[in-house]
Amino acid sequence: MILSALFGIILSADRKKTMKVYAQFCEFNEKLLLNLKYGKLKVGEIASQYEYVAQALEGKSVLRGEKDEFLRSYLNNIGNTDAPSQVDYLNERGESLKKYKAESEEDYKKYGSLYFKLALMAGILVAVLLI
Repeated sequence: MILSALFGIILSADRKKTMKVYAQFCEFNEKLLLNLKYGKLKVGEIASQYEYVAQALEGKSVLRGEKDEFLRSYLNNIGNTDAPSQVDYLNERGESLKKYKAESEEDYKKYGSLYFKLALMAGILVAVLLI
């Protein structure tokens, strides 16, 4: 029964990670916008405050598939144009990041506990059948 509960936790961990990644990228985007307008910090200095953003800047995959491609293209286009164009780009991508963040939070709330409960119920069922 304990093993099935752990299995449920492992299944929901991927959704939790996705939620954290998008939350960090949203915060990074907001901080980068403020820095472009008022500060003079380098992108690497700002990214170092966010674990998943720093990993993505190093070239590591933080998510899988299409989601990772979106984040890679987002990071690849940072710093390629002048400041006013960059502000427009960050505002546009910020909206997309907020949408993905909201979707991942909803997904985690909906399915994260569901996986745990289903795995726990399966463990209880197996325990009852074995007794």
